Amino acid sequence: MTVQTLLVVVAGAAVVWGVVAGILIFEALRRKGLTTSFLWIRLFMPFYVHRYSVVTREETGRTGPLFYHFVIAFNIALLAALLAAALAHL
Repeated sequence: MTVQTLLVVVAGAAVVWGVVAGILIFEALRRKGLTTSFLWIRLFMPFYVHRYSVVTREETGRTGPLFYHFVIAFNIALLAALLAAALAHL
């Protein structure tokens, strides 16, 4: 397995991690009785993540852990994909 392949696998795993975190954020907001739409989840996910951050900060004084799971996962995916693309052009 080459480094480029490993980076693509890491990026894919991070995307799955981020999607799961996003769905869990959606469910947490829905359980709290806030307006959410599963039909528009892909469009409104950044809004839902921000709303989750605000709501959990108001409730507990700290941002909820799913916010960090979402942000870190997609940053890892972006970094791994960029590194894989850079290695492809060497």
